[in-house]
Amino acid sequence: MGTTIDDSPGAEPRTVATNRTRADRAYRAFCLACGMTTLVVLVLIGWFLLVQSRAALDAAGWRFFTTVNLPANPIPGGPSFGIAALIVGTIEIALIAMVVAVPVSIATALFIAEYAPRQMRRPLTSLVELLAAVPSLIYGLWGFFFLQPRMVLVSEWLNAHLANVPIVGRFFAVSETLFTSSPFIAGVVVSLMVIPIATSVMREVFSQAPPGEKEGALALGATRWGMIRAVVLPFGRGGMVGGAMLGLGRALGETIAVAIIISPIFVITPHILQSGGSSIPAIIALRFSESGGLSLSILMAAGLTLFAFTLAVNMLASMVVARSRSGQGIEI
Repeated sequence: MGTTIDDSPGAEPRTVATNRTRADRAYRAFCLACGMTTLVVLVLIGWFLLVQSRAALDAAGWRFFTTVNLPANPIPGGPSFGIAALIVGTIEIALIAMVVAVPVSIATALFIAEYAPRQMRRPLTSLVELLAAVPSLIYGLWGFFFLQPRMVLVSEWLNAHLANVPIVGRFFAVSETLFTSSPFIAGVVVSLMVIPIATSVMREVFSQAPPGEKEGALALGATRWGMIRAVVLPFGRGGMVGGAMLGLGRALGETIAVAIIISPIFVITPHILQSGGSSIPAIIALRFSESGGLSLSILMAAGLTLFAFTLAVNMLASMVVARSRSGQGIEI
C-alpha cells in the first residue's frame, strides 16, 4: 500500500510549532549570552593587545618579526629590535613537547580505553585528570631540580649517537659540552603538562568507538591490536588531532616552567641540545615587571603575536575535528 501525497493547489506543508516554556527561553537566553560574552571578551583581548603594541609596531615595522635582537631597554630610532628569535624558540619548544607527548598520549589513552581492566579504568582516568590540574610552577620546579640532571645524560647520548646522522644530525650537534637549560629539556618538561590534556581528549573519543564494529572485527578473527587498528584508531582520528592541537596550544603558551628551565638568549639556532634559548611567554614573564614605555609595548606586541598564532592553531583544530567522524560532539 503506497503513501498518498496531497499535491492539490491549496495544499501546504504543515508547520510544526515548538512551544518553549519560560524556563526553556531563559536557559536559551542564558546560553546565548554566555557564548556572546566569550566572543566579545576574545575580541576585546585582541583589540587591547593591538592598541598597546601600536608603538612597537610603528617603530619597528615588519622588521619586528624578522629581527633577532631584543634589547631590554630599546629607544625609538635606536638599533632595530624584533622577536624573530622568540618566535622560533617558542615553536621549537612546542614541537619538541609534541614529539614527546603525542605518542605517549595515544598509547596511554588506548591502554585506559581498551587494555586496562574495567575496575582500573576509572582510577586511571581520575589520575590523568589530576595530573592536568597540577600547577605549571610545580612542573617547572620539579623539572629544574629533578628532571634536568637526568635529562643531561639523555642529551649527551643523543649528541654522541645522532650528531653525525644526515639531515637530523644538525639538531643534536652542539658547540659546547654544557647541556643544561636547553630547549630540549624545556620541551620535555612542557610535554609532561601536555600529556594529561591530550590523553583526556583521546581517551574520551576512543571510549566512544562503536561496540558493534569492535565486536564484529573480533568475530571475524582480528586480534585486539587488529581491532584497534581497524576500528578504534580510524574512529578516533579526529580526537587524536583535536587532542594534539589542544596540547599544542598549551605548549605554545607555557610560561613559568619554560622561564625556570631555560636560559634566555636571542639567537636562532637549530641545536636543541645546546644551553640557552627563548620563548615569547617566558620573556614576557621575565621582563614585564621591569618594562615601561616602548619596552612594554614590545612585550604587548609579542603577546599579540602569540595570541594570533594560538587562535589560528585552535581554529585549525576545530575544522579538522568537525570534518572527522569522531569529531561530532567533540569541542575544542
